[in-house]
Amino acid sequence: MNFALKLGASVLALTVAAGASFAQDADWWKKAAEPYQGVTLQGVTESSPPSLYIREVLAPQFEELTGIKVNLETTSWDQMYDKAIKDMEAQTGIYDMVYIEQDIIYSYLSRDFLTDLTGLLADKPELKAATYDEANFTTFADYFKNGEGHLFGVPMEAFIKIYLYRTDLFNDPAIQAAFKEQTGKDLKPATTHADYTEIAKFFFEYGQANGLELWGTTVQGHTGHPASWYEYYESVAPTFGIYNWGIDANNNYAASVANGGTMNSDTAKEALQWWLDLRQYAPPETDQSTWTETGTTFGAGRVAQGLIYGENAGWISADEEKSLVVGKVGVALPPLADGVLAASEADTGYIGYYDGGAFGLPATSKNKEAAALFLQFIAQNEVQPGWAVAAPRVTNTATYDDPQVVAMDAELGGYYSMLKDQGYLFAGAPAYPFHAQLREATAPTFYKILTGELSASDGLDQMATIAEATLTELGYRK
Repeated sequence: MNFALKLGASVLALTVAAGASFAQDADWWKKAAEPYQGVTLQGVTESSPPSLYIREVLAPQFEELTGIKVNLETTSWDQMYDKAIKDMEAQTGIYDMVYIEQDIIYSYLSRDFLTDLTGLLADKPELKAATYDEANFTTFADYFKNGEGHLFGVPMEAFIKIYLYRTDLFNDPAIQAAFKEQTGKDLKPATTHADYTEIAKFFFEYGQANGLELWGTTVQGHTGHPASWYEYYESVAPTFGIYNWGIDANNNYAASVANGGTMNSDTAKEALQWWLDLRQYAPPETDQSTWTETGTTFGAGRVAQGLIYGENAGWISADEEKSLVVGKVGVALPPLADGVLAASEADTGYIGYYDGGAFGLPATSKNKEAAALFLQFIAQNEVQPGWAVAAPRVTNTATYDDPQVVAMDAELGGYYSMLKDQGYLFAGAPAYPFHAQLREATAPTFYKILTGELSASDGLDQMATIAEATLTELGYRK
C-alpha cells in the first residue's frame, strides 16, 4: 500500500475535500447514473500506487455519489495483461475497464479492442460531465489517441524514469573528500556514463570497506522477466542515442546494421555492455530485480544511485513506514552520451522513458455507459491533487499548480518540476502494433546475454536477425 493510503487522517482529509468539490455537481451525477443502478463495474489493473488509490479512494467516492459499484481487481503486471487480453479476444465481456500501458495501446487499436471514448460521449451527450474535458490532460494523452485524434483511454498515471541518488551520501563531507582523493573529481550526480560507472564503483568499494549493506547502483536485470529487456531498450539505449529499439520504421523496419538499422550497431553494443558491467557494483538481488525490486532496493538504503520509475519516487522519498531514505533523495536526468540531449531538445531523440497508462473501455463491455461515467469521474481536475500526492503521477496540467502538489514537489526533490519542465525530453514506447510479438521473439536471446551464454555483441547480432525475421513474418518488412 502506498504511503498516502497508510496515513489515515491524510487520506480522510483528501477524500472529504474531493467529495466536497463535487457537491455542486452531485445532482447531475446522480441523474446521469439513474439508469445504471445495481450495476457493478469490473476492472483489472496492475497493483501499483496509482491503481490502489483508485480502488481505495476514488471508487468508493464514485459509488457513494452515483450508486454504481466499482470492483477493481489489482494484480501482477503479467496477470493483468493476460486477463484483459483473453477477455477481449474471447469477447466474454468480463471487464468494463482495463489498464492500458502506453506501450501496448497501438496493438489494442490495431485489433479493435477498445471503445472510442470521444465518439461515445459525442453520441451520448447526456453522459458528458461538465467537469470532464479532454483538454485538461497533459500531452501524454496523445499516446492514447488514434489517427483522428479520438481518445481511447483515460490517462490515470504518467511518470518518467529518473536518476535517483542519495543526498545524504553525495553531500557527506567525508565521502566527498574520499571521492575527490580517489578520482580527482567532485562528487555530484553523473552526467556521463563514465562518471556514473565511476560513482557506482566508488560506493561499492566504500560499502565493502566499511562493512555496509551498500552498493553503487540499481540494475533492473532480471534474467527471465521482460523488465530487464525494457530497462535496456527504454532506459539505457536512448541515453546512448539508440532510439525506437534500433528499428528504422521509415526504412522497411530495418533492425540490423546491414539493412540500415541500429539494433546491433557498435553504439548499441557499447550501451548494453555498459549496463551489463554495472552489475558488478549492484546488489545481489539484481538478477531477480524488476521495476518493483529496484524501487524497494533503493528504499531500503542499499544503493547510492539508480534509474527508478517515478511512480516509486513518492514512497521512497516520503513514506517512513516503507523507506529508510526519507528526506535523503535527489533527482536528476540520466547520464547521457554526447549529442543525446541536443537531439532530444530538437525532438529528434529522447533521453529516457515516459511511462504510464490509461483506463480503456473494452469494446466487449456490457456496461459501457456506466463505465464512461466512472472514467470521466477519475479524469476530473478536482480529483487529481490528492492522487498525485498519494502516487507521484500527473495526467492533468492543472495538477502542477495545486498547493498540495507544490509542497510535495519539495519533498520529492523537485520531481514534479522535472516532469513539468523536462518531461518533453522523455518519450513513450514507439508506435509499434507488433510491440509484444517482437519483445517475446527477442527476449529469450536477451536473457542469454544476461546469463552469460552469449556476449553482448553476438547476442545483439542474433536479436537483430530475429527482429527482422519476425517483422517479415508479421508483414511489416517487405
